[in-house]
Amino acid sequence: MRIWSLNPRYLDRQGLVACWRETLLAQAVLLGRTKGYTSHPQLVRFRAQADPMSAVGGYLNGVLEEARARGYRFDAGKIHSSIAPEPIPVTSGQLLLEWEHLSAKLVTRSPEKAQQNHQALGGLPEYATLTPAAHPLLRVVPGPVEAWEKADPSRRPGHPAH
Repeated sequence: MRIWSLNPRYLDRQGLVACWRETLLAQAVLLGRTKGYTSHPQLVRFRAQADPMSAVGGYLNGVLEEARARGYRFDAGKIHSSIAPEPIPVTSGQLLLEWEHLSAKLVTRSPEKAQQNHQALGGLPEYATLTPAAHPLLRVVPGPVEAWEKADPSRRPGHPAH
């Protein structure tokens, strides 16, 4: 399960559909409708909110807006809560880790989208020093990779093997 901190505009078609489905799964977990994934680290940020269901609903609405902008027909009726949540903080380090992870996927899966994203961050070789935009629900704060992130530590920005 990957619930991206990045703005959904950076995702290719496959990534956007997967993000929608995986966040619907997260919503089902939070509603107690499934026994699997209950301890998944991607749920930490939602559970930490005063109203986890409005937080996940707000996240889904951000994905839905991007889908609609592309002409996709995602079912808004699947979103359990439409109450506007408070912004959720996400660290700049988390965004950079996810940017690198997504960029690596897109180079092979959707090279055109990878190039488009590269241009969106200035098109410079040193693009990784810029912070990509976050999902509309999230508010970027300075900091390292989030504590809940379980990605390979060698992929973390600043790691000696990185």
